[in-house]
Amino acid sequence: MTKLRSREWFDNPENPDMTALYLERYMNYGITREELQSGKPIIGIAQTGSDLSPCNRHHIELAQRVRDGIRDAGGIPIEFPVHPIQETGRRPTAAIDRNLAYLGLVEVLHGYPIDGVVLTTGCDKTTPACLMAAGTVDIPAIVLSGGPMLDGHWQGKLAGSGTIIWSSRKQLATGEIDYQQFMDAAAASAPSVGHCNTMGTALSMNAVAEALGMSLPYCGSIPAPYAARGHMAYETGRRIVAMVAEELTPRKVMTRPAFLNAIRTASAIGASTNCPPHLIAMARHAGVELTLEDWQTYGHDIPLLVDCQPAGRFLGEAFHRAGAVPAVMAELLRAGKLDGAAITVTGKPIGDILASVPAGDPEVIRPYGNPLKEAAGFVVLSGNLFDSALMKTSVIDPDFRARYLSNPADPEAFEARAIVFDGPEDYHSRLNDPALDIDENCILVIRGCGPIGYPGSAEVVNMQPPDALIQRGIMALPTLGDGRQSGTSGSPSILNVSPEAAAGGGLAWLKTGDRIRVDLRTRTVDVLLPAEDWAARKANEPAQPEIPTSQTPWQEMYRKSVGQLQTGGCLDFATAYHQVAARSTLRHSH
Repeated sequence: MTKLRSREWFDNPENPDMTALYLERYMNYGITREELQSGKPIIGIAQTGSDLSPCNRHHIELAQRVRDGIRDAGGIPIEFPVHPIQETGRRPTAAIDRNLAYLGLVEVLHGYPIDGVVLTTGCDKTTPACLMAAGTVDIPAIVLSGGPMLDGHWQGKLAGSGTIIWSSRKQLATGEIDYQQFMDAAAASAPSVGHCNTMGTALSMNAVAEALGMSLPYCGSIPAPYAARGHMAYETGRRIVAMVAEELTPRKVMTRPAFLNAIRTASAIGASTNCPPHLIAMARHAGVELTLEDWQTYGHDIPLLVDCQPAGRFLGEAFHRAGAVPAVMAELLRAGKLDGAAITVTGKPIGDILASVPAGDPEVIRPYGNPLKEAAGFVVLSGNLFDSALMKTSVIDPDFRARYLSNPADPEAFEARAIVFDGPEDYHSRLNDPALDIDENCILVIRGCGPIGYPGSAEVVNMQPPDALIQRGIMALPTLGDGRQSGTSGSPSILNVSPEAAAGGGLAWLKTGDRIRVDLRTRTVDVLLPAEDWAARKANEPAQPEIPTSQTPWQEMYRKSVGQLQTGGCLDFATAYHQVAARSTLRHSH
């Protein structure tokens, strides 16, 4: 019989004084001594929803169905808050809070009488924060995704979260729309509760959590308002109680084969460029070896199967109705691209689950042999400017390819004149400066936007061209930066550059007017200077830009401990802590 951690708090005859102290205060809101000493598992509900986190707010209501499932399966639910993370509300960037939420959740799961936990996820960084903590503590845990919003519509067309922002700002630049119309279009893309309805970071990460095996089948994609979302909440509550009895912990699910399955699935769905650092962080905290090069080795050659914005046409409702993650993974399994033996939170191997999954609707989820694009995973790049960066190939559109990657004498490569901006403020203030002479032969570069420099790594690399170029019909320039970009963006940026400028990366010495060569065949990005000249510049000139002063205690702590995006942007010291629930004997509080 499983020995419950919570018994050490609530029913320990060998230490009656501390048992009495722990027990009596948990009874003051109506829970009974009989319940607490019944031998039933205490199941935590890690609540990420709040008024500050609108993408996850409906978890406040869903938690009641989770509670019902826990009770019906023989558990005792205890709900507690997780530090809020709202991608579109937090300044300077929500990325700085992923690691803060992780730390707080680790302490709750480690230090309180919790035998298992339901992790409520949704908005971008809530998913990795919760799974990073689950990997560190290693008590039974299961993800309950909140689900995407219903499809938005604007002027007779689908209006996708974020994606409509990026297209509308170009229309604003050409004068096609005014400020009020811009706001109206944005509002139309958010018609209901839920997170982004495009294949942005939120839907990508919840799909990836399902592919990893950490949620029940179809959990990652059920739209937030659907009745099935409440049904999923109930079944998730039931399942976590069984997982406690089975001692099925994250370390048994989040294995290297499971992570590789998740990488392949991410490529097939056209996932966000934020997935690689998040998955690497989750793996590191679970004690699993996973590197950025694994995304190249195991993900790049996977075709794009899902026709979902920003890489395709449809939104979250169509993706879910077409068969969602199970249909995608079933295609990959039939093509021999998945490890079917990886265990999931169901207790079954993923191959057994997928064996009965029918083919998806081919209008939205293509067969493996008839994809939207071949070899559509991320390209991992390096060169004399940085050690690593990513480019999302699934969003390279025909116009961009024709303009920059179709020279028959030099295919899949281009050279461009660098226009360097020191952060988004500099970009916005100078983009339309005629003195920069920006044309279609330029590459826009932004620096000072990484984990240390910003701090937190801002989503700013998807820079649009100057207004004059947009008015000429040039809708995209090559872009490069040490920050990130929204997963809802269709920009084929070179981003997540590591090391960032603030950590001594080569972007710190790049100058406007330098020429840069990008070669996707050799996976290289280089500034075209003689090696001795480049070395002399780095030796004799100060790095740019200056790192701004930390504005809060957390910003200072974060900057001192955070690693680069290449290794997950983790607090590096924290990655040494694994299975802390089992390996720790907690001291008493009194």
